[in-house]
Amino acid sequence: MPKMTFIERDGARREVEAPLGLSVLEVAHKHGIDIEGACEGSLACSTCHVIVASEWFSKLKPAAEEEEDMLDVAFGLQKTSRLGCQIVMTEALDGLTVSLPPGKKAG
Repeated sequence: MPKMTFIERDGARREVEAPLGLSVLEVAHKHGIDIEGACEGSLACSTCHVIVASEWFSKLKPAAEEEEDMLDVAFGLQKTSRLGCQIVMTEALDGLTVSLPPGKKAG
């Protein structure tokens, strides 16, 4: 089973199983990671904003215009920011590392 690592707001690293076909948001919820996902992946909010480790960012499919629009209002936006609902786990993403943006607690 593919794995991914979440770096939580306090800096703690959590490696979790990341089933193929699930989004990073779904993986986070499955493992109790503190990502809100208020719109449940419908691209209507930015509460599942994650910061992708730079070595992984180029391996992702490019963000759609709708995702870019939502990222414009995300708290703590960075160059490698993406919405967790739009990153779907594949074999190629086994080992993916994402950080939760600092400073604002979801929920």
